[in-house]
Amino acid sequence: MQALFDVPAPAKLNLFLHVLGRRPDGYHLLQSAFVLIDWCDTLHFEKRPDGRLQRHDLGTALPADDLCLRAARALQTASNTPWGCDISIAKQLPSGAGLGGGSSDAATTLMALNRLWGLNWSSKQLQALALPLGADVPFFVGGHNALAEGIGELLHPLSLREHRLAVVKPDCDTPTSLIFNSPNLVRDNPAAILSGFLAHDHLAHKAAMGGAADRLPGHAGRSVQSQAQDNADQTANSRAASRWPTDELFHGFGRNDLQPVAEAEFPQVAQAVRLLHQLFGNSRMTGSGSAVFATLDSPLDAFPEAGLETASGKKRGIDNGADTAARVALAGVLPANWVGRVCRSLPQHPLLGWAAD
Repeated sequence: MQALFDVPAPAKLNLFLHVLGRRPDGYHLLQSAFVLIDWCDTLHFEKRPDGRLQRHDLGTALPADDLCLRAARALQTASNTPWGCDISIAKQLPSGAGLGGGSSDAATTLMALNRLWGLNWSSKQLQALALPLGADVPFFVGGHNALAEGIGELLHPLSLREHRLAVVKPDCDTPTSLIFNSPNLVRDNPAAILSGFLAHDHLAHKAAMGGAADRLPGHAGRSVQSQAQDNADQTANSRAASRWPTDELFHGFGRNDLQPVAEAEFPQVAQAVRLLHQLFGNSRMTGSGSAVFATLDSPLDAFPEAGLETASGKKRGIDNGADTAARVALAGVLPANWVGRVCRSLPQHPLLGWAAD
């Protein structure tokens, strides 16, 4: 194998992010849920026999010694391979957004070079090499949506149904160090019971499927079915196409503890939060920002600016192809130099399997 072209490096969102404490070394203890989305950078790899590692930017210029080169150098040294590589990067993900673009590029580099150089390293070996590069890199190497704890390195694979989202990056960056070092950041928030996240998902799914009665804290009037009926239809429901209701799983569970600090420091973040909430009825910042996302599992009435109707004159819901409507709605309200995109969550990383088990 001499080359790998069009290799994706997907972004991620933090569905929630809880700051629980701070270690003596300054790192923060976190709880989060990471989900991969189909907004990606694209990388190309061409093997070199001379051992040199070179990066070529096919658009946005990157720092001279970025995470991709550092990842390639780390794998080359650890594996003692004689091979080098030309790495070309077509950046699509905005920087300073909390989408993990640089970390994802580094993870894709590790997985692609593992394949290109014929190393046959395991995912665990690559994850161990990835951790010194950044707390998010092992997540992308692992290949699964995940619940994260510790400083983000303790990952528990998570199965999530496909979800539609609108993601907006305002015209500002929110430096991670500035957000985490803010004196206004609350660092001793109580830990959430992560099993509640899964239960929240399950009940939201049942409500979307037309289930019957039980209540979730903070969601009065939600209904689920009786236990007997629950057992009877569990398999059928798990196979059915599902759509989470707005303000349930993605927006309704937990919080982003970094968001109040980011909104106070950067008015554009607060503006993005308001804008998406006005359009779609929910919004939340991802990571340390500045990107903000919203779920799109609501009637098209939530963003009437799109103005799409069926032949009968009724507005179409998201299940009937309203992705275009969401794009139109976003395009009509985004300020200059802001970036917005309608995305879908991914069940797993596109390169899952590129490392040995």
